[in-house]
Amino acid sequence: MQIYLAATPDKLREAAQFTDRLAHVAYRVGPDGRLTRQNLLARTHGGLMVLGDRGCGSVRDAAALCRDVWRECGNRGFGGVVADFEQSPAPDRAAFLEALGRVLSRNNRRLFVPENYGAAVPQAHVLICTALSGGALRQRLEEAAGVYGLRRLALDLQRLRMSFPLPCPSGEGTPLEAAELTALMERRDPAVFYSTDLCAKYFTCTEGGESRFILFDDAGSLRRKIQLGQDMGITAGFLMYPEVSDLLPELFAGRK
Repeated sequence: MQIYLAATPDKLREAAQFTDRLAHVAYRVGPDGRLTRQNLLARTHGGLMVLGDRGCGSVRDAAALCRDVWRECGNRGFGGVVADFEQSPAPDRAAFLEALGRVLSRNNRRLFVPENYGAAVPQAHVLICTALSGGALRQRLEEAAGVYGLRRLALDLQRLRMSFPLPCPSGEGTPLEAAELTALMERRDPAVFYSTDLCAKYFTCTEGGESRFILFDDAGSLRRKIQLGQDMGITAGFLMYPEVSDLLPELFAGRK
């Protein structure tokens, strides 16, 4: 499996110490619906473009935006585009991604899209988040393969850190910052277990008189998720720097 490390321009030097498969978080759709770039060094070449839509305006001219993206891919030698579209799906974005998917596919480059755009962009690989709080990851991937086809799937390897009250009828937890999880584990020194279904670590503790269930990823659990995807035939996955910066020596050992 090809594992890409997504990094902003200010973190590229650190990220490049571990892998040359980089996804450059330096692009977004601007307020005028055209491509904008931030602080990427002129010598940057290779890897993938990460294209965000935070704060973007309507894509009034999908063809023009496609030309912008294609020109940048050619100039930088990018092997494809990751659409990091955070806003709710919209017709203008779907039309742009569908057009971009056709352009990239014709030129042997790949497009990766969030799952909520998977049906609208048949040429694209579909990013499936591996940070589950219930069910089973294998079943989740098998169900996605049934919808999109196994060859279209890619892993969005978000690092899981969640706290849940016990009991938790809603199934909704609270995200934990890295420092919060570290401090909690130092205070409680808990017995940590591994969930085979979720491919994640967990422990229980009592905080403020309330019982909590803590679910998290470490290098071992992320490697297990990667191995599961690889065993199923999934060919690409994405990690985010600095989300996994403390785990990189283990995650990329022998991969560069």
